Amino acid sequence: MPRVGLNTQEVVVAGAEFADEAGIGSVSLAALAERLGVKAPALYKHVDGIGDLQRRIATLAMTELGDALRDALQGKSAADAIGALFAALRSYIAEHPGRYNATTGAQLRDRDDSLLAAATRVIDSVRAVLSGYDIGPDERDHAIRMLRCMIHGYAQLQAADAFQWDNDPDESVAWMIRFVDAGLTAMRANAPDR
Repeated sequence: MPRVGLNTQEVVVAGAEFADEAGIGSVSLAALAERLGVKAPALYKHVDGIGDLQRRIATLAMTELGDALRDALQGKSAADAIGALFAALRSYIAEHPGRYNATTGAQLRDRDDSLLAAATRVIDSVRAVLSGYDIGPDERDHAIRMLRCMIHGYAQLQAADAFQWDNDPDESVAWMIRFVDAGLTAMRANAPDR
């Protein structure tokens, strides 16, 4: 049965749900139109093609991730904040793998880009976690990348059931949090006077 009154937000959310079920690479306008009960050309009233849909899904994911981080990080600092960051990102990636994967490699455009605004909010949350360690801005940028790589890689491997030996993966997460906290604390202690 055809959908009446379909709007852009519904198209993007449906695309994100499809991506979570089948992977972002499986999302096509034809398949999404079939899921929505419309003809593919009807989607062009709402998106400018598959690239635009994927960017909108990435923006939705970054916005949702920003909300999740805001909520998880409230009142936390140091190792507790790193743990909350890790938990929120792992949870989001596990619940929304397709839409999260849409964010990987999504190209940011000009200052008015809604994806840039959403991504900046996520990065600002990570910066806030790191601000308690009083490391310099150059080190902070590296620390942000390190945390992203570590959490992204771990969550992706866990989602692919790549940890098939006996020990508990959550114990590995706790170990990584202690390791990162100790490393960042050591950087602060060994930093030259500013």
